[in-house]
Amino acid sequence: MRGYFGIGVLQMSKFMNAGNLFRTAHAFGASFVYTIAAEFSARKIASDTSRSSRNVPWYEYDSFDALSLPRGCALVGVELTDEAIDLPRFHHPLAAAYLMGPEKGSLTPEVIERCDHVVKIPTGFCLNVATAGAILMYDRSLVHGGFGERATTSVSMPPPKPEHAYGGRFSRKGRNGVPRNETEGEDDARAMICWPW
Repeated sequence: MRGYFGIGVLQMSKFMNAGNLFRTAHAFGASFVYTIAAEFSARKIASDTSRSSRNVPWYEYDSFDALSLPRGCALVGVELTDEAIDLPRFHHPLAAAYLMGPEKGSLTPEVIERCDHVVKIPTGFCLNVATAGAILMYDRSLVHGGFGERATTSVSMPPPKPEHAYGGRFSRKGRNGVPRNETEGEDDARAMICWPW
């Protein structure tokens, strides 16, 4: 999986939802989970059967203003609003921290204003926080998981995954210390890094 992500909740109060969300985050390979102004602790979450708090870094913040993310990590709010981008049309940033709203409310306009992106799952009404988080992380895995293309019909096999293309030696000075413009393109393919995506 390319990049990294974390997922967190704002003002969550239901232990079962938090446990389910963080267990799912652990399963999808989250780099961290976090809570903001939450009313529970990891010790009280019986639904987290994978013990994600022992396996995934867990950060607790008293307020949204205290939230601290790594440099270059985009904050992605998840909220059912008219202005939000539909999840199937969203390209997940390589480094992202997803923020889910509370069970009995929404992300505030002030929080939404500070998000780099706001996405919504195109449903008729709001979903359970843990369910919405699972859909979000699954969608991210489709974008950055390197699974290749889907089959075109339900009775056909998917096309084979593209093989990883390994780059050759790379040097800013060119081969053997000779600047690139003096090699006149000789074996340029070996002098470049080739990414498969």
